[in-house]
Amino acid sequence: MNKRSLNIVRALAFISVIAITMLVYSLRDQIDELAVYGYPGIFLISFLSYATVLLPAPGVAVVFAMGAVFHPFGVALAAGTGAALGETTGYLVGFSGQGVVQRADIYEKLTVWMQRNGPLTVFLLAAIPNPFFDMAGLVAGALKMPYLKFLLFCWCGQVVKMLFFAYAGATSLNNLIPRIFG
Repeated sequence: MNKRSLNIVRALAFISVIAITMLVYSLRDQIDELAVYGYPGIFLISFLSYATVLLPAPGVAVVFAMGAVFHPFGVALAAGTGAALGETTGYLVGFSGQGVVQRADIYEKLTVWMQRNGPLTVFLLAAIPNPFFDMAGLVAGALKMPYLKFLLFCWCGQVVKMLFFAYAGATSLNNLIPRIFG
């Protein structure tokens, strides 16, 4: 791919991410309503929640609550898959606009970690709740980590994180509800 074509692809990726983020942010009040559709609804909520770049969305709260309604492992798989695919937007921003955040201290630290062991960094940052995963996706994209490698390790980490929240919701809500109404 020549430089001009690469710049066009980068610009289109960046514009797509902005459009997705604006759409999700405008629909943020209706996102919770998708949970009535079961696992596909949980997937979609998670996808939309994690497709935003640097803007908060309600994904983990829904996973916590749905863990008490559906099987927590199924919730974790649906939510983890949606979250990993949603994180593609951060990767695309990094791929398309490397200069967007390169001066931030956390960006520099993540770049060093990603250069040393990118897959492990992606997995660990996806597996723990933290505000820096969008930045990790940006760094992975900017460093041109192969997309499928990024997606695989992001998915594994997201499923681990969602398992924690789904089982925590199942355990706490299933124990709390009988005490209140029983």
